[in-house]
Amino acid sequence: MNLTGPRRSGPNDDETTAPVELPHVLVTVAEDGTLAGTVDGAPFPSPDAGAWTRATFGPLMDAITQNRTIAVRVEVRENDGSVFTDILRTRKPRRAVAPSETPVPETRRSRHARRVPRLAEVTAGGFVPGEDIAVATIVSHTDATGTGEARALIDLDDLPDGSTHEVILLGRISGTLAVRRLT
Repeated sequence: MNLTGPRRSGPNDDETTAPVELPHVLVTVAEDGTLAGTVDGAPFPSPDAGAWTRATFGPLMDAITQNRTIAVRVEVRENDGSVFTDILRTRKPRRAVAPSETPVPETRRSRHARRVPRLAEVTAGGFVPGEDIAVATIVSHTDATGTGEARALIDLDDLPDGSTHEVILLGRISGTLAVRRLT
């Protein structure tokens, strides 16, 4: 039983509207782990004249999507014949909040939100590029850079008084563990 009626065209219908097509990215993985990328059939060479590799897959996608400002359909063809397909969507732009025209009375919470954080930077190497890095005492998370480096900014006011002020960076994929003392 059909409960919907026939489709009726309205005054805003345009018969010349074409479907939206996403750029098609094809990444072919060679036996040695190098990647050959094309966008809509045109080769996408590495900017440093080297070869793309599995380790540079993230930077390859960032370069193609212009840091996720355009959506693309990605197809990865492995050398064993398996195929992976996905759509990388754009990131939602963050909008700046307009300041309020009417002043709001200050509270303890607003004073705390307005304070300037005292930050400490912790760095370590040996991580898989792009992997999620746990920062312990888990006060935040960070990602590894394209070179496998991790960087965490820790607000010293978030740490309990009397603690040893040591930080652990733990790679969720590689299992790399780095312990650093805050100074």
